[in-house]
Amino acid sequence: MKTLFVTNLTPDTQEGDVQQLFGEFGTVRGIKIAMDVFSGNCRGHATVDMEGHEARAAMAGLNGRDYKGNSLRVSEERKRFNKGKGRGRR
Repeated sequence: MKTLFVTNLTPDTQEGDVQQLFGEFGTVRGIKIAMDVFSGNCRGHATVDMEGHEARAAMAGLNGRDYKGNSLRVSEERKRFNKGKGRGRR
C-alpha cells in the first residue's frame, strides 16, 4: 500500500472527484482531503491510498495533468519525524 500526496487541487474539489480521477489507474483504498473548517472548501491538497503498482501508474499519469485549470502535483508521501523528541535527549 502506498500513500500519494496530491497538491494544487481547486477549492471546489470533492472526494468523488478525486475518486474518479485516481480510479482510472486502479482501486482507491482511501482518500483524505484537507478541508477548511470555516468555508468547507478543499485546502488544495489530499492523500490517496492505493496499491503500489497502481499508485506508481497514477503518479506517472496524473503528475502535471491539468485539472480544473490547475496543474496537479502527485508524489509519494514522505513520513514526518518529530525532531528533538524521543531518542537521544536526556
